Amino acid sequence: MASQKKRYSTTILSEKSTNACSLLEETKLFQEAACIAIYHAMPDEVQTAALIEKWYKKKTILLPVIEGDDIRMLPYRGKEAVKPGLFGILEPVVGEETKTYAIDLLIAPGVAFDRLGNRLGRGRGYYDRLLTSLSIPKLGLCFDFQLHDEIPAEPFDIPMQGIVTDKEIILISI
Repeated sequence: MASQKKRYSTTILSEKSTNACSLLEETKLFQEAACIAIYHAMPDEVQTAALIEKWYKKKTILLPVIEGDDIRMLPYRGKEAVKPGLFGILEPVVGEETKTYAIDLLIAPGVAFDRLGNRLGRGRGYYDRLLTSLSIPKLGLCFDFQLHDEIPAEPFDIPMQGIVTDKEIILISI
């Protein structure tokens, strides 16, 4: 996947990110969600900053903060209220923790996804631990070249209910 990503210029990847976020906004799950847990992207992920900025005053947008081995979701309050956290990813610095039951939709990054909803993370298990605690719709967000027919999955992996790429929306089970 890294080699495929290197084939694209920064401009093309930015366009692909914009397309993926636009398709995400078209989903009924996104439109109906009042509280969305999403991520600030690492350089090789679908860039979500513009989407977050666009929606945080209309919906409750939660971003992950890494604490030890776990993720805590905190509300995004604007560009001035974030700082680089672990791995240099922007994290909220202010706000009250929002209980998991308040989240209507979780949007997860991944190294790869498949058409069955399986997600391959970066191997540290942060999202795996978070996903097991949430019984809400979960969508994977990725570039089209990160989507495969099938990827290895373990019995303990929590599948996504859908995958959104820069080219398509795949709803698996809602």
